[in-house]
Amino acid sequence: MLDIIYQDEALVVCVKPFRVLSTDEPGGMPDLIREALGQPQAKVRAVHRLDQVVGGLMVYGLTSHAASELSRQIREDAFLKEYQAVVHWRPRDDAGTFIDLLGRNEKTRKTYVAKVLGKGIQQAILHYQVLDNRQGFSLVEIRLETGRTHQIRAQFSARGLPLAGDRKYSKYPDPKDWQIALWSSHLSFTHPETGEPMDFRLAPPETEPWTLFHTRT
Repeated sequence: MLDIIYQDEALVVCVKPFRVLSTDEPGGMPDLIREALGQPQAKVRAVHRLDQVVGGLMVYGLTSHAASELSRQIREDAFLKEYQAVVHWRPRDDAGTFIDLLGRNEKTRKTYVAKVLGKGIQQAILHYQVLDNRQGFSLVEIRLETGRTHQIRAQFSARGLPLAGDRKYSKYPDPKDWQIALWSSHLSFTHPETGEPMDFRLAPPETEPWTLFHTRT
């Protein structure tokens, strides 16, 4: 059963399981939300995405106005999205900002760091803080300033810091039962109908490699 954190007539905040599509396709999150709400005809509108392999907090609009307003907040940087990740090794600095030009190889379906601007190349910005480090891994908190496809995975991998459990961007032989160690841990936005501040936090699951650390929310 899908874990719903909050719901009202305008929106629903829920926990996306690993390896579930965030978009409205058969078996995707909107389908799971309709099932959980017991409303098979509900209009569930995606306003942001998570990679299929990634889990954690997501918000969906249940009305066209709510979805439009949440999308506007995202476009205007009034919608906070923070993540926790476990990466191999330790960043050079305990806190910092990664600024890169990212491109997309549609044949390999991978994002890469480009050296110069060109067709399809976009700037990507994220901010991070190291929360803990042990046994060759670091627990980091990440705030996105832009939302490019595979942004976190590509930017950390390009610096020799691939995410634990990432089969696409890491060459390290992590255990096969590890899910990718990237988790949507914090959402903060303004309610599209009431104007009230909404803030949701959720710790990563108690599974490896997260259990190496005392995770924070």
